[in-house]
Amino acid sequence: MLRPVAACLLVSTLALAACNSSPPPRWEDGGAALAIGAARWDRAKRRAIEIRPDGSVYEGRKEILLVDRAGRVTDEDREPLAILLPDGFVAGPDDTALGRVGLSNAAPPDSANAWLAVMPNGEVVFFAPNGDRQSDGVWSGCEGAMLRTCTLVTHMIALRNYRDPHRGPAVGIGIGVGF
Repeated sequence: MLRPVAACLLVSTLALAACNSSPPPRWEDGGAALAIGAARWDRAKRRAIEIRPDGSVYEGRKEILLVDRAGRVTDEDREPLAILLPDGFVAGPDDTALGRVGLSNAAPPDSANAWLAVMPNGEVVFFAPNGDRQSDGVWSGCEGAMLRTCTLVTHMIALRNYRDPHRGPAVGIGIGVGF
Protein backbone atom coordinates (compact mmCIF):
# COMPACT_ATOMS: atom_id res chain seq x y z
CA MET A 1 0.00 0.00 0.00
CA LEU A 2 1.18 3.49 -0.74
CA ARG A 3 1.37 5.93 2.09
CA PRO A 4 -0.76 9.06 1.51
CA VAL A 5 2.28 11.37 1.49
CA ALA A 6 4.13 9.18 -1.00
CA ALA A 7 1.01 8.87 -3.14
CA CYS A 8 0.56 12.64 -3.24
CA LEU A 9 4.22 13.07 -4.16
CA LEU A 10 3.91 10.51 -6.95
CA VAL A 11 0.81 12.14 -8.39
CA SER A 12 2.38 15.59 -8.19
CA THR A 13 5.61 14.43 -9.80
CA LEU A 14 3.94 12.70 -12.72
CA ALA A 15 1.60 15.63 -13.29
CA LEU A 16 4.46 18.13 -13.28
CA ALA A 17 6.99 16.05 -15.21
CA ALA A 18 6.94 18.44 -18.17
CA CYS A 19 7.46 21.50 -15.95
CA ASN A 20 10.81 22.96 -14.90
CA SER A 21 12.14 19.92 -13.09
CA SER A 22 15.43 18.15 -13.39
CA PRO A 23 15.49 14.98 -15.50
CA PRO A 24 15.74 11.63 -13.75
CA PRO A 25 19.23 10.62 -12.51
CA ARG A 26 21.64 9.24 -15.11
CA TRP A 27 19.40 10.63 -17.87
CA GLU A 28 22.35 11.54 -20.11
CA ASP A 29 24.19 8.25 -19.55
CA GLY A 30 21.11 6.04 -19.70
CA GLY A 31 19.97 3.27 -17.42
CA ALA A 32 19.16 -0.39 -17.93
CA ALA A 33 19.59 -1.83 -21.41
CA LEU A 34 16.27 -2.68 -23.06
CA ALA A 35 15.32 -4.47 -26.25
CA ILE A 36 13.01 -2.47 -28.50
CA GLY A 37 10.73 -4.17 -30.99
CA ALA A 38 7.10 -4.56 -31.95
CA ALA A 39 4.68 -5.74 -29.26
CA ARG A 40 0.98 -5.37 -28.54
CA TRP A 41 -1.04 -5.52 -25.33
CA ASP A 42 -4.67 -6.35 -26.07
CA ARG A 43 -6.33 -5.16 -22.88
CA ALA A 44 -9.70 -6.13 -21.49
CA LYS A 45 -12.29 -3.42 -22.20
CA ARG A 46 -9.74 -0.72 -23.16
CA ARG A 47 -7.72 0.35 -26.17
CA ALA A 48 -4.72 -1.76 -27.05
CA ILE A 49 -1.21 -0.61 -26.17
CA GLU A 50 1.34 -1.00 -28.96
CA ILE A 51 5.11 -0.74 -28.77
CA ARG A 52 6.53 0.04 -32.19
CA PRO A 53 10.04 -0.89 -33.39
CA ASP A 54 11.21 2.72 -32.89
CA GLY A 55 10.20 2.61 -29.20
CA SER A 56 7.09 4.74 -29.55
CA VAL A 57 4.17 3.51 -27.46
CA TYR A 58 0.62 4.03 -28.66
CA GLU A 59 -2.72 3.67 -26.95
CA GLY A 60 -5.09 3.14 -29.83
CA ARG A 61 -4.00 5.78 -32.37
CA LYS A 62 -2.45 8.18 -29.83
CA GLU A 63 1.23 8.15 -28.98
CA ILE A 64 1.63 8.25 -25.20
CA LEU A 65 5.27 7.33 -24.48
CA LEU A 66 8.64 6.73 -26.06
CA VAL A 67 10.99 4.09 -24.62
CA ASP A 68 14.61 3.83 -25.74
CA ARG A 69 17.29 1.13 -25.55
CA ALA A 70 18.91 2.90 -22.57
CA GLY A 71 15.86 2.58 -20.32
CA ARG A 72 14.67 6.17 -20.75
CA VAL A 73 10.94 6.93 -20.99
CA THR A 74 9.60 10.22 -22.31
CA ASP A 75 6.08 11.50 -22.66
CA GLU A 76 4.45 12.26 -26.02
CA ASP A 77 6.19 15.68 -26.04
CA ARG A 78 9.59 13.99 -25.51
CA GLU A 79 9.91 15.36 -21.97
CA PRO A 80 11.74 13.06 -19.51
CA LEU A 81 9.25 10.98 -17.56
CA ALA A 82 11.25 8.10 -16.08
CA ILE A 83 14.36 5.99 -16.35
CA LEU A 84 14.78 2.32 -15.53
CA LEU A 85 18.05 2.08 -13.65
CA PRO A 86 20.31 -0.99 -13.89
CA ASP A 87 19.27 -2.12 -10.38
CA GLY A 88 15.59 -2.17 -11.41
CA PHE A 89 14.52 1.02 -9.68
CA VAL A 90 12.49 3.46 -11.76
CA ALA A 91 13.30 7.12 -11.15
CA GLY A 92 11.34 10.12 -12.28
CA PRO A 93 12.11 13.83 -12.59
CA ASP A 94 13.77 15.36 -9.53
CA ASP A 95 14.93 11.84 -8.52
CA THR A 96 11.45 10.75 -7.49
CA ALA A 97 11.05 7.02 -6.81
CA LEU A 98 8.53 5.50 -9.22
CA GLY A 99 8.79 1.88 -8.13
CA ARG A 100 10.80 -1.08 -9.31
CA VAL A 101 10.70 -3.18 -12.48
CA GLY A 102 12.14 -6.66 -12.78
CA LEU A 103 12.14 -8.94 -15.78
CA SER A 104 8.44 -9.79 -15.57
CA ASN A 105 7.00 -8.02 -12.54
CA ALA A 106 6.87 -4.52 -11.08
CA ALA A 107 6.25 -2.91 -7.70
CA PRO A 108 4.80 0.53 -7.04
CA PRO A 109 6.72 3.23 -5.16
CA ASP A 110 7.17 2.52 -1.43
CA SER A 111 6.38 -1.18 -1.78
CA ALA A 112 8.44 -4.33 -1.99
CA ASN A 113 5.44 -6.29 -3.26
CA ALA A 114 4.63 -6.63 -6.94
CA TRP A 115 1.47 -4.95 -8.17
CA LEU A 116 1.67 -6.48 -11.64
CA ALA A 117 3.29 -9.24 -13.63
CA VAL A 118 3.60 -10.16 -17.29
CA MET A 119 3.32 -13.95 -17.30
CA PRO A 120 5.32 -16.19 -19.68
CA ASN A 121 2.27 -16.49 -21.96
CA GLY A 122 1.96 -12.66 -22.10
CA GLU A 123 -1.02 -12.43 -19.74
CA VAL A 124 -0.98 -9.24 -17.64
CA VAL A 125 -1.97 -9.83 -14.02
CA PHE A 126 -2.51 -7.12 -11.39
CA PHE A 127 -2.19 -8.05 -7.71
CA ALA A 128 -4.12 -6.57 -4.79
CA PRO A 129 -2.47 -6.45 -1.35
CA ASN A 130 -4.94 -9.09 -0.12
CA GLY A 131 -3.72 -11.52 -2.79
CA ASP A 132 -6.59 -11.10 -5.24
CA ARG A 133 -5.55 -11.21 -8.89
CA GLN A 134 -7.09 -9.47 -11.88
CA SER A 135 -6.18 -10.35 -15.45
CA ASP A 136 -6.02 -7.48 -17.93
CA GLY A 137 -5.42 -8.90 -21.35
CA VAL A 138 -2.37 -10.33 -23.06
CA TRP A 139 0.87 -9.01 -24.54
CA SER A 140 2.13 -10.50 -27.80
CA GLY A 141 5.68 -9.93 -29.02
CA CYS A 142 7.15 -9.82 -25.50
CA GLU A 143 9.20 -12.97 -25.72
CA GLY A 144 12.86 -13.06 -24.70
CA ALA A 145 14.59 -9.73 -24.19
CA MET A 146 11.39 -7.77 -24.96
CA LEU A 147 9.75 -9.05 -21.76
CA ARG A 148 11.35 -6.40 -19.52
CA THR A 149 10.41 -3.64 -21.97
CA CYS A 150 6.79 -4.79 -21.92
CA THR A 151 6.88 -4.97 -18.12
CA LEU A 152 8.24 -1.40 -17.94
CA VAL A 153 5.53 -0.11 -20.29
CA THR A 154 2.86 -1.94 -18.26
CA HIS A 155 4.25 -0.36 -15.09
CA MET A 156 4.21 3.13 -16.66
CA ILE A 157 0.57 2.62 -17.71
CA ALA A 158 -0.26 1.46 -14.16
CA LEU A 159 1.41 4.61 -12.76
CA ARG A 160 -0.64 6.74 -15.14
CA ASN A 161 -3.80 4.92 -14.12
CA TYR A 162 -2.87 5.54 -10.50
CA ARG A 163 -3.18 9.26 -11.24
CA ASP A 164 -6.50 8.76 -13.02
CA PRO A 165 -8.29 5.71 -11.57
CA HIS A 166 -11.11 6.02 -14.12
CA ARG A 167 -8.68 4.77 -16.79
CA GLY A 168 -8.36 1.22 -15.46
CA PRO A 169 -6.63 -0.88 -12.77
CA ALA A 170 -5.02 1.49 -10.30
CA VAL A 171 -3.54 1.78 -6.88
CA GLY A 172 -5.81 3.56 -4.44
CA ILE A 173 -4.52 5.36 -1.38
CA GLY A 174 -4.92 3.04 1.55
CA ILE A 175 -6.91 0.39 -0.30
CA GLY A 176 -4.35 -1.28 -2.54
CA VAL A 177 -4.91 -2.16 -6.16
CA GLY A 178 -8.39 -1.27 -7.30
CA PHE A 179 -10.27 -2.68 -10.25
